[in-house]
This record gives sequence, structure tokens and C-alpha cells, in this order.
Amino acid sequence: MWLGRVFSVLIIALGLAACEGKFKIYNGPKVTSIQVHKSQRKMYLLHGNELLKEYKVSLGKNPVGPKQFEGDGKTPEGVYYISHKNPRSRYHLSLGVSYPNSAQIAFARQKRKPPGGDIFIHGGPLRPVKKWDWTEGCIAVTDEEMEEIYSMVNPGTSVRILP
Repeated sequence: MWLGRVFSVLIIALGLAACEGKFKIYNGPKVTSIQVHKSQRKMYLLHGNELLKEYKVSLGKNPVGPKQFEGDGKTPEGVYYISHKNPRSRYHLSLGVSYPNSAQIAFARQKRKPPGGDIFIHGGPLRPVKKWDWTEGCIAVTDEEMEEIYSMVNPGTSVRILP
């Protein structure tokens, strides 16, 4: 009985230690918006007009032009917001982007196609990739960068994705 409790405490402590590096603490200025410049492959975290951080990003595997339909391999363009945080992402950690909006849904329906969804800012894949733009439409950074971004950004933060 005593040995079982010690074992349980040890397992919990090891589990918390493994997660510790993944969840960083940020005490700086609030990130009020995110801008992604697709043509530059850059993402900027801003506090008002003040640049807090800059990252190189990978985009959808067919990055030119706005996302219109599921499976088109494009990263959306427009103004969105961070919908939620996902600590159990297949891609390390992720932040949900509120794509599609009502106009994008209506356009896709008019064309009798699904608009797609599940757009995230996330870390890297479990396996290495051979080309720069590799996602299905998401915005990808390294796992280490994603840990920092995840700590800095909260749901409701504005996301502006530019061509």
C-alpha cells in the first residue's frame, strides 16, 4: 500500500516535469493582435502598434490566394480571432483560428463545396518535412516558438492574415 502511494506520487511528479517545458509563463505586455504576412512568410505578435515578437512561418502547401474550400491547401486571408488553445495538438501545441467566417461559408455553399476549417497556428509535425510550405492551410512555427507563442496569446486575440 505504502509502495503504491510512493509510485503514484513519483508518476505524477514525472508527468508534471515532462509538461513543464511545454507550458511557459509570459509576464510581458498583452498580445493584442497577430499579423501574418503570407508573401513574406512572417508572423508578428503586437501590443497595439508595438512589435513584441516576429517569427518565420510555413503555410499551406498551395499558399498563394485565400482559402476557399476544404482541401485546397491554402492558408486563409482576412480578419479572424484566436478561438481556443489546444494543449493536446498533433502538432505540439496549437491556437485555433476562427476560419471560416459567415461570408466564406456562404461562398463555399454557393459553389457546392465545403469551406474547410480546423485552421491553427501550431508547432511542427512529428516527422520532418521536405518543403517550406507543407500544412493543409495552417500557420506553422517550430515547437520551441510555439511554446512561446502559446504562453503569450489568449483566446479572443485578433488575427489578421494578409496576402
